[in-house]
Amino acid sequence: MASTLITGLGLVGTSYAQHAVKRGETVVFYDVAPRKDFLAHKLGSANVTVVQRDIRDLPALIETIQKYKCDTVIHTAGLIGGKVANPIYSGLQINVMGTINVAEAVRLTGVKRLVQISTFGIYDRRQGEPAPIDENFRRGPGEPYGNSKVAKELMVEAYQRMFGFELIVLRLANVYGVGHFAGGSGGGEMVQNMLQTGIKGGVAKIPQESARDFEYIYYKDLGRALDKAVTTSLKEPVTLNIGTGVVIKFDDLVGLAEKLLPKLQVEIIPGTKPRSAKQPMVISKAKEVLAWSPEYDIEAGFRDYIEELKALG
Repeated sequence: MASTLITGLGLVGTSYAQHAVKRGETVVFYDVAPRKDFLAHKLGSANVTVVQRDIRDLPALIETIQKYKCDTVIHTAGLIGGKVANPIYSGLQINVMGTINVAEAVRLTGVKRLVQISTFGIYDRRQGEPAPIDENFRRGPGEPYGNSKVAKELMVEAYQRMFGFELIVLRLANVYGVGHFAGGSGGGEMVQNMLQTGIKGGVAKIPQESARDFEYIYYKDLGRALDKAVTTSLKEPVTLNIGTGVVIKFDDLVGLAEKLLPKLQVEIIPGTKPRSAKQPMVISKAKEVLAWSPEYDIEAGFRDYIEELKALG
């Protein structure tokens, strides 16, 4: 029976686990501060294992992989956005050294496949994006989060080249869906707060720096992509954009939320000018390699998301 270690117990990892448990796969979450209430919401009474240890603890990683005979690792653990810079030394240590530990544990234990979760934040958009962004677009945006994710990609690429395990790197658009956002996903948290406010009725106050045009991916589409990333045969290492190929303007995002939730009001708190994406990612390679494509546009995703939030009460 297949066994998968998922570093990080969050929205990304549980989106995969929802598929894996249906197959009877052994799922092991490895997280420094696991949220059992969140796990219960996402997976109910499913029989999964949670190991509470730090990603910087290499012996614990090795022990966990060996104990549960994991043949696949999905590496999602790490800090997101501004949390990487506060403070930068600790942020980079968690993200980069944590990833080196994962790659070393994969090497030492003979794990067959590593699925490295990356982000569209690795792309260097400072010179503009004249066309939609494919996987060959320049990397390294110059800020701590994006650069740390580039470093993570480079580390696993180097390990794979030397030791030959199967590797698939997924560069995700902004993931939205019911989450806890402890790792710092500002975009995902902003969307959730806005929808929760709209359900209850009230004013959602959003900092100006968060009022960005973004490409989004609904967690259910991501879960299917991750399921394919684990189960699809690979001839060679591959890096794939996972998004919708559509940039959603912030005003359109708010307008949709207000349409679906008439009791919602949105107030922008003046501050730093937002850095918005101008061009979407090209997702044709993911369609070809994984036979996957997103099923939820932003409205379908919001409708489903709202129903899940309402069920939480």
